[in-house]
Amino acid sequence: MSERCVLLAAGGTGGHLFPAEALAVALARRGVAVELVTDDRAMRYGGAFPARAIHAIASATPRGGSVLAKGLAALTLARGVLESLGLLRRVRPLCVVGFGGYPTVPPMVAAALLRVPSMLHDQNAVLGKANRFLASSVDAIASGFPTLGGVPPTLSGRVVCTGNPVRPVVIEASHVAYPDFADGRFRLAVTGGSQGAKVMSDIVPAAIALLDPAQRGRLVIVQQARGEDEARVREVYQQLGVDAEVAPFFADLPARIAQAHLVIARSGASTVSELAVIGRPSILVPFPFALDQDQAANAQHLAATGAARVIVQKDFTPQWLAAQLAQAMADQPGLIQRAQAARSAGAPDAAERLADLVALIIERARKPETAK
Repeated sequence: MSERCVLLAAGGTGGHLFPAEALAVALARRGVAVELVTDDRAMRYGGAFPARAIHAIASATPRGGSVLAKGLAALTLARGVLESLGLLRRVRPLCVVGFGGYPTVPPMVAAALLRVPSMLHDQNAVLGKANRFLASSVDAIASGFPTLGGVPPTLSGRVVCTGNPVRPVVIEASHVAYPDFADGRFRLAVTGGSQGAKVMSDIVPAAIALLDPAQRGRLVIVQQARGEDEARVREVYQQLGVDAEVAPFFADLPARIAQAHLVIARSGASTVSELAVIGRPSILVPFPFALDQDQAANAQHLAATGAARVIVQKDFTPQWLAAQLAQAMADQPGLIQRAQAARSAGAPDAAERLADLVALIIERARKPETAK
């Protein structure tokens, strides 16, 4: 492992790991070695991550809980910084790229202390808390959307819009044409993001029950439901005679989205970016309890094109959704237009653009005069 690498730092959820994975693939195509630093949550995912080595660093979230809990979290992060200093001295990365989440804080702080070139990528339309804390210490901030809220005015010059890198499986799914209606069926995909969403299990089956029998007979549904909701959702569809596949997780979700005429989803950054790259119309229900309202900002990116209908969760009722579904099923040309609008907002080359920025940061570090 003598060859120097680019070190990617990402929190242990799909929202952070998926764009890091896409960048890793893009860098590998350029012959650049990649290593990943993350937390213990991601190690079960890490076996599939395209990196020559994966490192787990101590981390914690110093938000919420008691004063004692916050203090313990701060101590854990300090231990993570010490571990990261040792890791960076051993690995000697060309650049460290952070993708958000508190597990990125220790390695990014270590990079700043050791003066290793570094940059951040923020998937959301609003800068996340961990990235906001780190923003002043990095060489560049890559944004997933054309606008990035929460960036201090003094740092706006460091922001470069690259788009959100999507995984190779999403690029594959983007080659699938929008499905026709030749067989009369209407294909609906429902997802609540990487953690699932109870509201989808509560509202979507109830809305389907309000459709008339002829409309229900046309439906083919793929729905993600949390483990505790799976049985009841499946039972409702069975009682209604609806063709439905219900599971807590679909490994091939991008392919399922590509097969859908309409998608109902949360509006996490990965979801919105994948909907745009694949090019599918959607109904988006932003997670309502985020302090920064980042999902609401993400959703507006698609809503502005006409591709998405955005509804706040308190207004996401079975009656509202049933009316939306009935309208969509009766307006095939409108759905096709919305699919085209979604695709116009996509950035399928975002991983390459982000890799270009990494190369630029490395080159500037090698030739400081080029940054003058």
